[in-house]
Amino acid sequence: MQKNSGIQFRAVVIGASTGGVSALKILLGELPVDFPVPVLVATHISPDSDDGLAVLLDTLCAIRVKEADEQEPLVPGTVYLAPANYHLLVERGGNLALSIDPPVNFARPSVDVLFESAAEAYGPELIGIILTGAGSDGSKGLLKIKNRGGMAIVQAPADAEMDSMPRSALQLLKADFVVPLKGIPPLLRQLLVS
Repeated sequence: MQKNSGIQFRAVVIGASTGGVSALKILLGELPVDFPVPVLVATHISPDSDDGLAVLLDTLCAIRVKEADEQEPLVPGTVYLAPANYHLLVERGGNLALSIDPPVNFARPSVDVLFESAAEAYGPELIGIILTGAGSDGSKGLLKIKNRGGMAIVQAPADAEMDSMPRSALQLLKADFVVPLKGIPPLLRQLLVS
């Protein structure tokens, strides 16, 4: 659970939009059932979606995947997806919160909202990942993660189905790693398991 500086990571946050479902199938599908930290995901989905994405990903992945519930405590080896039409936040005590505050960057759930709350809760013990997507959602949140001492990983824009979100993030900050999608799971295993 350590990076080179000796800091132990306590959570991973992931943001995606257009192309995100395919990207999440690949990334989450490579994580082991005993992944040592919780993973939180905000992806832009239709406001009237049900929990079908969480159910689908849970059937395809070794790691447990579920929709986040209000005041749910985070546990390792579980992926928490923001439900449709709710922002997902991490409280300082480590529990999840759901919000129907107005959309941010035209999105609810917003990647920025998740990333910024997680940065407040975890500081340098957080890994933030921006995947494929249109727009700039997640860029400011990833910058906040970096500014709080956390690690920033961005999918290589040339590898993304839609490169706007990765490009926007890279224009705003210097990522620790810029890698193709298939390179992210082994990188996470290296950072968290070895």
